[in-house]
Amino acid sequence: MSSTLCNLHPPFTFPIQQTRISLKSHYRIDLFRHKNSQLQFFNSNRRFHHHSSIKSVSVNGYPVKKEEEGSLKRYEEGWLKKWVEFVRYILPGGEWWRLSNEGVDGVIVAKPVTVLVALKRMWELIAQDRWVIFTAFAALILAALSEISIPHYLTASIFAAQSSKIAVFHQNVRLLVLLCITAGICSGVRGALFGIANMILVKRMREQLYSTLLLQDISFFDSETVGGLTSRLGSDCQQVSRVMGNDLNLIFRNVLQGTGALVYLLILSRPLGLCILATCVTLSTIMVIYGRYQKQSAKLIQEITASANEVAQEAFSLMRTVRVYGTEQQELGRYRKWLEKLAGISLRQSAAHGVWSFSFHTLYHSAQVIAVLMGGMSILAGHITAEQLTKFILYSEWLIYSTWWIGDNLSSLMQSVGASEKVFQLMDLSPSDQFTAKGSKLQRLMGRIEFRDVSFHYPSRPEVPVLQHFDFVVCPGEVVAIAGLSGSGKSTVVNLLLRLYEPTNGEILIDGYLLKELDIKWFRERIGYVGQEPRLFRMDIGSNIRYGCSRDVSQRDVEWAAKQAFAHDFILSLPNGYQTLVDDDLLSGGQKQRIAIARALLRDPSLLILDEATSALDAESEHYVKVEKPNILVKTVHNLYSNLLLLHCK
Repeated sequence: MSSTLCNLHPPFTFPIQQTRISLKSHYRIDLFRHKNSQLQFFNSNRRFHHHSSIKSVSVNGYPVKKEEEGSLKRYEEGWLKKWVEFVRYILPGGEWWRLSNEGVDGVIVAKPVTVLVALKRMWELIAQDRWVIFTAFAALILAALSEISIPHYLTASIFAAQSSKIAVFHQNVRLLVLLCITAGICSGVRGALFGIANMILVKRMREQLYSTLLLQDISFFDSETVGGLTSRLGSDCQQVSRVMGNDLNLIFRNVLQGTGALVYLLILSRPLGLCILATCVTLSTIMVIYGRYQKQSAKLIQEITASANEVAQEAFSLMRTVRVYGTEQQELGRYRKWLEKLAGISLRQSAAHGVWSFSFHTLYHSAQVIAVLMGGMSILAGHITAEQLTKFILYSEWLIYSTWWIGDNLSSLMQSVGASEKVFQLMDLSPSDQFTAKGSKLQRLMGRIEFRDVSFHYPSRPEVPVLQHFDFVVCPGEVVAIAGLSGSGKSTVVNLLLRLYEPTNGEILIDGYLLKELDIKWFRERIGYVGQEPRLFRMDIGSNIRYGCSRDVSQRDVEWAAKQAFAHDFILSLPNGYQTLVDDDLLSGGQKQRIAIARALLRDPSLLILDEATSALDAESEHYVKVEKPNILVKTVHNLYSNLLLLHCK
């Protein structure tokens, strides 16, 4: 029979080879053979009705049907295994729920902070106004006790009216009115005071964080991104702002009300109370697991948000470059990459909240059913009354919902703690030694500069030496030039002289004294500096020129400095003159350089440093930029048009 079938359907024998098939390729070919052979068997049965179903077929001695059954079995087993793995992957506790910061480039993960440690740090920030917290907690206690008493008197009033106990009814109604008024007033006071405490907390946290960042070494800002730091000041501190006004407020209120409800339930009926307590314990266990997961995810969200902010800030600050090179889609792709990571974490957060909500509602309704069943049986047995059962159901709902609110706000608290970890890590940074050490102040800065065997490499690039055994002496009254190729270390010499960085080896002396032993604030007050790319603050031009000047200066002094920098005429041509509000992008490079030179001259410095400060000026403007009374003029150059390099003049 098998021979006849093969003759009737030659295509059936086409894919079958005369040699044995290796095990490695057997699976794919068996699937093809199985599909074809089923089709041929179906056609054969339709054409030959009198034949029984074929149980085995052999071609050239090979059992085709058995191979097909084996491949089908392996296929079904593989399919079932994949489904089992998929279910295990997405179920709570599976691989899908794991959070990882892999691929988050440039993100510094903070050390974990416990809830108690975070709350202690927050208390230290607000301790000066502790009366606000104490008054808020007093109002919270009164409001919670008033609210938890309302179901008792509400039920008592209903059953008193049903029993025609008029005196008891009126008494309960008066108490209900008093409790409602007390609860309303205390809740309003509580909310207002916790909001004030929250405002104080966020203000002081941002203030302390900002002051700490301002006192860090320049090398710190070489390793940290501007977008990341502004994200800590902005979104992270804002996330922490929910702690006082929302999380702790509601957690303590519901803890008090839940405890009161539990005590009342145990007094009414111990068996029913223990049943509801078991439900709350189960909810609490799920709540702890959920809270830890939310803390971890919130911490990762803050890190990814900081990275996304850095990408956006970089694109906005370089928008002219982005527009000229037409890389809008490329920048959008960079930003979208972080948004996709953020969406993935948020998706898991939402799924975790769904599991928590499912657990709560399932246990809540189960507790209701159990309470009604056991309460009804107790009424039938004469152990409790209908009034007691009504009170029990009301307070059991109160207890379960208090547990729900505790879990929900504890999750929010965990997110805030996760967001605060990086903030507290930055706040714990020690200020630079330049600001803590008290150095010497010279009676007069003469202007002798000496570099002795100075070597230096930037902290972010320790393997790339910039200066090696560099010796350099400038005496008062000398004219000295520093010239070299781009990247040869000319600006590094200026950075070391300004003590923005410390030498790796060697010493820098000013008038024979070690630079590191001088009072850095006193020394910098006597320096005027104009960098290669001067930046302006978003304020009026007059304030930009006055910026950093330690002495009181008049408008006449400001105009004098602007004239020396050949900036007075173009400033007067602006709509509001010296009151014109400007920022970095509203003036040309040459105009910004002239304002920066005027700023440096206004300080009447003993040491004036210009680092290629006239590179953006035209020939006429550069000719009129005059320096009348400096002791030292240092000017680092890269092109032939800047012909004064390092100049000392009396």
